[in-house]
Amino acid sequence: MRNLAEEKNFFITMFDMLEAHFGADVELVLHDLTNEYEHSIVDIRNGHITGRKIGDCGDDLGLEVLSGSTDDGNSYNEILRTEDGKILRCSTIFIYGDDGAVIGSICINQDITRTLAMEEYLRAHINKSSTEAKETFTKDVNTLLTNLIEDAHRHVGKEPEDMTKEDKQEFIRYLDERGAFLITKSGTRVCNYLSISKYTLYNYRDIGRELVVQEAD
Repeated sequence: MRNLAEEKNFFITMFDMLEAHFGADVELVLHDLTNEYEHSIVDIRNGHITGRKIGDCGDDLGLEVLSGSTDDGNSYNEILRTEDGKILRCSTIFIYGDDGAVIGSICINQDITRTLAMEEYLRAHINKSSTEAKETFTKDVNTLLTNLIEDAHRHVGKEPEDMTKEDKQEFIRYLDERGAFLITKSGTRVCNYLSISKYTLYNYRDIGRELVVQEAD
C-alpha cells in the first residue's frame, strides 16, 4: 500500500464497525500523513469529543513521527485531558507504506469523564465497613445444605477425620448460626459427615448456643 486512498473502502468499513461497536463516547480518527499536515484528518467519528472535523490537523505526536524524532509513535491507553476538561483514554497506531514510510495513523479517544465521576461517586457512597454477604443462591435445599457444609469445612479448615472435639463443636455452631438445621434431615447429613451420633450433634449444638448466649451477656 502506497497511500490510504488505495484502501479507502476498507478504512470506511472498519470505522463504521468501530463506531457502531463503541458508541458515542469514543472518537475515531484517520489521518492521512502523505498530504498537508494542517489538513491530515480524512475521517473522524464522534468529533464532538475533541471538537475536530474532517480537514483539521493532527497532533504533536504525528509531527514527531514524521520528523523522525520518534521511531515508534504507537501509544496505548494514555490518559489525556482536553482544554474543556474532558478526560480521555487514547491509543494511536501508525500506518506504514510498502517503502516503510509513514502514510497515516488511526487514533481512538475514549471519553471516560463520566466513568471516572461514577467511580468517585461509588467510592464515596459505598460503605467500606460492609462485609461480604454469605447468601447462597441454589435451586434445591440439598445443594444449599451441601454449600453450607462446604462453608463450615472451610471455616474450620480441617478434614472431618482430623477434627478435634472442639473443631466439630465449632463446625456445628457455624452451621447452626447459618440456619442449616432448619433444613429437613440436615442432622443426618451432618452426623454422617462428621461421623458422630445424633445425640452428640444435639449436645454440640446446645453447647454452641450456650456460648452464644454467654457472649451476648
